[in-house]
Amino acid sequence: MNSTALRWRDAMDRALYGPAGFFVAGAGPAGHFRTSAHASPAFAAAVFRLVTRLDAALGLPTPFDIVDVGAGRGELLRALATLADEAAGSLSSRLRLTAVELAPRPPDLPPAIDWTTETPTGITGLLLATEWLDNVPVDVAVPTETGWRYVLVNPSTGEETPGPPLTTEDRTWLTRWHPTSGPGGRVEVGRGRDLAWAGVVGCLRRGVAVAVDYGHLRQARPVSGTLTGYRGGRQVPPVPDGSCDVTAHVAMDSVASAGERVARCAYTLVSQREALLALGADGGRPPLSLAGTDPAGYVRALAAASAVAELTDPAGLGGHWWLLQPVGVAVDALMAR
Repeated sequence: MNSTALRWRDAMDRALYGPAGFFVAGAGPAGHFRTSAHASPAFAAAVFRLVTRLDAALGLPTPFDIVDVGAGRGELLRALATLADEAAGSLSSRLRLTAVELAPRPPDLPPAIDWTTETPTGITGLLLATEWLDNVPVDVAVPTETGWRYVLVNPSTGEETPGPPLTTEDRTWLTRWHPTSGPGGRVEVGRGRDLAWAGVVGCLRRGVAVAVDYGHLRQARPVSGTLTGYRGGRQVPPVPDGSCDVTAHVAMDSVASAGERVARCAYTLVSQREALLALGADGGRPPLSLAGTDPAGYVRALAAASAVAELTDPAGLGGHWWLLQPVGVAVDALMAR
């Protein structure tokens, strides 16, 4: 990596998505950190319930699209395809599955799953972005005696220095979406993420775009920023040299507002716990009496309940946000318990 200091947005883009970037040349997200999509089949099962409800609400269209933006190695799409094959009805024969990812196509990916670097347009169905927005590159800004300035970072060492003043557009974003920032603070400027989310929402003809991510709202922004790194399952300093994931929490209300302007429909923003419970995930322990009549079944039911409990734990994955942006369909009915 070049050691010339760069704005964080540029350093992050190169470290994650350049020719030798973390997500392009590495083993994929599952090899380094635990996401909801990788944690348990219960996550895919809940998403599939959303798929079936949305399919009915859209009138059983042909094709029904499922597009996964930031698809990793296609793990979630593989699981959804299997669930569709096992389900009754015509959905399996109407599915059109598309993974959007910059890494090369995995050699073992089923041929029914398309692999592309660009989000397709004219989508009818479900667009997923599971822990994608937190990896959309962001600038970092700090207040100085001469106003807010971008932070420059040495990609090889992670050493930071103040850089040029913010553009008018980024200052405007800061004023609107991070008004509590002040002396000693540090802000990840989310305007690029707003544009990214608005772009994928604009690819929907009819259906729902769903972003699942960890983030924050305007009334409770972190005062020192959230930029960090992950490698091999451990949190590490965010050195943008391509050797680790570099990520920052998402300003969920800001990206939601950007999507709403494109879709011209109100969005829904709920915790993952609320979303999964509404989609039928059950974290209740099986009755102890089952252990006496069906020990193997009890163990399976207990493992399934434990997996749902992990996905819905408010202190962990259950604290993630689900942003649902509908286009031409009502979300409330889809999320009803």
